[in-house]
Amino acid sequence: VVQDLTQFDVLIMPNLYGDILSDLCAGLIEGLRVTPNGNIGINRVAIFESVHGTGPEIASLDLANPTTLLLSAIMMLCHMGLHYDRNKIQTVLTKDLGGISKCSEFTADICPQRESDLKCTFTVATIL
Repeated sequence: VVQDLTQFDVLIMPNLYGDILSDLCAGLIEGLRVTPNGNIGINRVAIFESVHGTGPEIASLDLANPTTLLLSAIMMLCHMGLHYDRNKIQTVLTKDLGGISKCSEFTADICPQRESDLKCTFTVATIL
């Protein structure tokens, strides 16, 4: 299952098994540090978030990676039908993937209209 997810459109399972499977699948795309998450209910109410938590142990160390939140925002905008805005974020984000930048450098690169001394305090709205 984990090596070839293309055989499935949807996987339905209890929370524990879903959590285990999603963690395993994250290994296919760089791990949990860049894995977006979206939970969509039957009535299309949805929440999009990072999978790995807030990382309080690295706060103020300039080590945070905002990629997963941006990828989650891309999923959210797609879900909302805001494809133009989604494309703007995806375009700037794709240019930085695979880099070795610190969080402040990453942020300054994808948000050039902001000052370069940002310390992981940008919002998706600044990109739009």
